[in-house]
Amino acid sequence: MIQISDLMIAHPELVSFRQLEALVEEVATSGEIHLYFDIKPEFADTPRDWDMRLEVIFLSAQAPHDAGAAR
Repeated sequence: MIQISDLMIAHPELVSFRQLEALVEEVATSGEIHLYFDIKPEFADTPRDWDMRLEVIFLSAQAPHDAGAAR
């Protein structure tokens, strides 16, 4: 499990919510299976639905991308 606060502490170079979104996607594709929303990111561009957006990015990045799936 990775917490939002852990990501932000480990990556002090983050200056925007968009950068955090990219990092969350990277973490999800690296094999992390749980994301815990322990703090609200206080960036100027953090949207109201920040938690939903990060969850969608995290889960989408984890979803198998099988191009040969049955239709």
